[in-house]
Amino acid sequence: MHNPFDIVIFGGGGDLALRKLLPAMYRAYQEGNLPEGTRILPTVREPAKQEEYVEMANQALQAHLGQGEYNKKDWQAFSAYLVPVVINVTEEDNHWDTLKSILDTEAEDRSRVFYLSLPPAVYGRCCEILSIKGLITETSRVVVEKPIGYCGKSAEEINSKIAQYFEENQIFRIDHYLGKETVQNLMALRFSNSLFENMWDAKVIDNIQISISETVGLESRAGFYDKAGALRDMIQNHLLQLLCLVAMESPHKLNANSIRAEKLKVLEALRPLIDDNVDKNIVRGQYVPGDLAGKLVPGYLEELGEGSSKTETFVAIRAHIDNWRWAGVPFYLRTGKRMKKRCAEIVVEYKKVSHNVYGEGVGPIQPNRLVIRLQPEESIQLTLMSKRMDNLEMQLEPVTLNIELSQKYTNTYYSDAYKRLMLDAAANNPSLFIHRDEVRQAWQWIDPIIERWQKKGSPALYRAGSWGPDDADELLQENNHVWFNAGEKC
Repeated sequence: MHNPFDIVIFGGGGDLALRKLLPAMYRAYQEGNLPEGTRILPTVREPAKQEEYVEMANQALQAHLGQGEYNKKDWQAFSAYLVPVVINVTEEDNHWDTLKSILDTEAEDRSRVFYLSLPPAVYGRCCEILSIKGLITETSRVVVEKPIGYCGKSAEEINSKIAQYFEENQIFRIDHYLGKETVQNLMALRFSNSLFENMWDAKVIDNIQISISETVGLESRAGFYDKAGALRDMIQNHLLQLLCLVAMESPHKLNANSIRAEKLKVLEALRPLIDDNVDKNIVRGQYVPGDLAGKLVPGYLEELGEGSSKTETFVAIRAHIDNWRWAGVPFYLRTGKRMKKRCAEIVVEYKKVSHNVYGEGVGPIQPNRLVIRLQPEESIQLTLMSKRMDNLEMQLEPVTLNIELSQKYTNTYYSDAYKRLMLDAAANNPSLFIHRDEVRQAWQWIDPIIERWQKKGSPALYRAGSWGPDDADELLQENNHVWFNAGEKC
């Protein structure tokens, strides 16, 4: 990114902006990726907040940056990029004219990024006022956060409203998991190594697990979360997007249109889960009080402050992709709050050797396993069988080849998904963003699950600090599989 740009962060005083977006821009500055002359314009609702904003940003960076990242010299230089402005995103008042006068001081062909760190319900109105006030130029982009809507219909309404004012190639739907460096490495691993690309199908792979486990509970999101639940909050976007990258065919080029086309094919090939098939292939859960890292934590209902709720805080899904590459391979998707460990990983388990030439005395031969870990650290692990080197007898044991990416680059580079994605939006690179067709297709798969849950059943209960309800283990046992809880080693 060589040309300066303007990025307007609507909701600049909110949690996302202070905890993620500003640290991301600060890191971009430290790495020399924030061109001189760039302006960051966070919006606040009151003039008093505008006066306090720079110091508020200073405190936020000190609180949310990693150890050793913050220093006064860099902060002084970075603070010059900040231009806080007063805006009420739903009211068409004179403050918008002030924003326009600031932006219009630069050339019209300068990139403008409007980052909507706002509730999706006001996306449309904000875009409408941007249009009325003449703030949208040919080089403008709008970045919108997930989840877009609560169902396919509401998502379509929101997307249609935004589309009245921005072309599809100007709309950047963000999923921060796609900006993680290890997710980028997944594509590099697959498409630049014949070792893996030739061993990436139903002939050699037994099952694939994609898990995102969180130790946190509701935090400050109780109102939102009880309406959404884990299926909408995590499966519909994060896990389905990771599934697409794992399962898609090789694009003929690594550009936005080619990547999106292949991801869409995966979503279209997902076997629908409707009526009884929802009950057979999906487990939902809700946490109750339990021991987490030696501390007793409250259950979901206690945190929510309600006597009852059927909102799921855990989901495990057995999915199938009905195409030539993946016929018969189960994909297990799992996410939950108040889990035993915080971990996000993709586990590819290969089939057992077709013929065991060793006798029983060598020990059990385990299948090879590839683990791509996204958090808390970023690593790639490949488990192989090897002879034990500490005795003369032929004894086999699994050994793990471990690439600790987070350690290799720790002194020279700080991996930050939002940093990458915000700079990509400014550079007009939509490769890692989500097309409207993907949103539509994902909801088409998710909606029948929601409809079934509304008609039948309640979440199974699980203790906070566990790996979820027992039913999730039984879901895999039906296929003689077990969850790979590598979080134990995180």
